[in-house]
Amino acid sequence: MSGTQRFYRYGDKVKYWIAFNEINGARFTPFNSLGIYAEGSEHFVQDCYQAVHHQFVASALATKMLHERYPEAKIGCMIAKFTTYPATCNPEDAMLSVIDEQIDNYFFTDVLLRGAYPRYIHRYFHEHDISIQAQDEDFELLKKHTADFLAFSYYMSSISSSKKEDLQKTDGNLREQLKNPYLETSEWGWQIDPIGLRYTLNTLYDRYQAPLFIVENGIGANDTLDEQGEIHDDYRISYLAKHIEQIREAVIDGVIVIGYTAWSSFDIVSSGTSEMSKRYGFIYVDLDNHGEGTLNRIKKASFYWYQKVIETNGASLFEEK
Repeated sequence: MSGTQRFYRYGDKVKYWIAFNEINGARFTPFNSLGIYAEGSEHFVQDCYQAVHHQFVASALATKMLHERYPEAKIGCMIAKFTTYPATCNPEDAMLSVIDEQIDNYFFTDVLLRGAYPRYIHRYFHEHDISIQAQDEDFELLKKHTADFLAFSYYMSSISSSKKEDLQKTDGNLREQLKNPYLETSEWGWQIDPIGLRYTLNTLYDRYQAPLFIVENGIGANDTLDEQGEIHDDYRISYLAKHIEQIREAVIDGVIVIGYTAWSSFDIVSSGTSEMSKRYGFIYVDLDNHGEGTLNRIKKASFYWYQKVIETNGASLFEEK
């Protein structure tokens, strides 16, 4: 079903849309995000950013189409948010964290929310011999049809260092990253940083003054059944509770947050590791890494906990304290 068909079929029912999922994935998984692989490209980086430009234009066209047919509907842009801190108070680390934020995150959201290529990307293009082929009408589309809100996934934070060789590395969403000694990690090495979500919400809202939507947040874990055939995933409850509490703090700060959806409702094959044993869901699915199992569904402890969170619009989190 094409995008146009989806608008026509669901436009009077669905009020919030996203054109591209984690559009900045082009920086880290270009084959999955763009269908481009290095071995088949003479100028790989050039080809990636050219493809991203086409995605920007496609997003603007989708925004134009939706707004014309369903003026009350909203369409947003979406990134995998790579929140980064300077590893030290060394000015070189601080400057590098600014550049990492620009190239990994803000380039994509600046274009889609502000409607123009930002100044800093021209230096990056020059230094990497990138020349985007575009028409004048492309930039007119980007300017006129910007996103209504900013959606993002948030799982962990990272650090920027001018001396990477001196620091330990760990895993993360879409890429390996430097380990922050102040944070705990999941079984798969993803750094757990609830306060980083409040930090992220504040910095994004200060930059764009646009409504924010957290569309992915969760923890991958090796959930196991006990003797009664139940899953007591207290670690998932703790992770989600701490992050939702920080969303509340950001709202008190003055940030406009229009939604939150956890990842995910039930267990599926992990995108990052292609295994079933890295589970994110509130519902356990009886399937192993080799595709063997009954496919039976079992509600985890987090299912009942999150059900109450939804029913009380988060009030249950603070009643427990």
